[in-house]
Amino acid sequence: MQIDQLKPILEAALLASSQPLSPGRLRELFAEQAEVDRDQLDRALEALSADCAGRGIELVQVASGYRYQVRQEIHSWLSPLWREKPARYSRALLETLALIAYRQPITRPEIEQVRGVAVSTSIMKTLEEREWVRVVGHRDVPGRPALYGTTRAFLDHFNLKSLDQLPSLAEIRALQDPAADFDPELLTACVLADRPTDTDAGETADGAISAASHTAAADQAAATASAESAADLPDSQEHSA
Repeated sequence: MQIDQLKPILEAALLASSQPLSPGRLRELFAEQAEVDRDQLDRALEALSADCAGRGIELVQVASGYRYQVRQEIHSWLSPLWREKPARYSRALLETLALIAYRQPITRPEIEQVRGVAVSTSIMKTLEEREWVRVVGHRDVPGRPALYGTTRAFLDHFNLKSLDQLPSLAEIRALQDPAADFDPELLTACVLADRPTDTDAGETADGAISAASHTAAADQAAATASAESAADLPDSQEHSA
């Protein structure tokens, strides 16, 4: 099947779907009518992405697959289309999410040790309801506290293919030391800029991060969540600690 034949089919499927579509799911579209290999699919997707140049939408790859989305730089122009105000999450929630993302798997007491204050039940409930974090196991210590990790939904929401794409800030490397001072201003200063080489999104999204992710992970965090939540989160209620 020619690339020019594949493109309109893939485009229609991606526009019709409310969720990102993985390469495997896209290939299923052609299972009964034509043989489409991964190379053809990749070239067709690359062509569709190139077609978006200069347009208001873009084709992006996130942890769960490919999707079309509005370009970040024109979000503000579209805000009148939605009556709901974007959610404004508390700093406590964003710090908690950042620590889970960068130090997972991590327990609630360990989060509290780094932050120096208790983590409210409402914060953990909100993060789980958003499906950004989940319990990935239990620490083998008395009481067996739950271990938290991020999900594919977390990666998808923040336009990431893997945790290795989270931005890096050497200024907050002190977060690797639980006894170090916790500076929320540095966390909220972080923006998505440099994105390193692709890695296996499936493993990192499910909490099985590599050792490299663990050592680099505590470098950066909550401003990604802060910027995104202010721009396009659908909930209108502010959550506080």
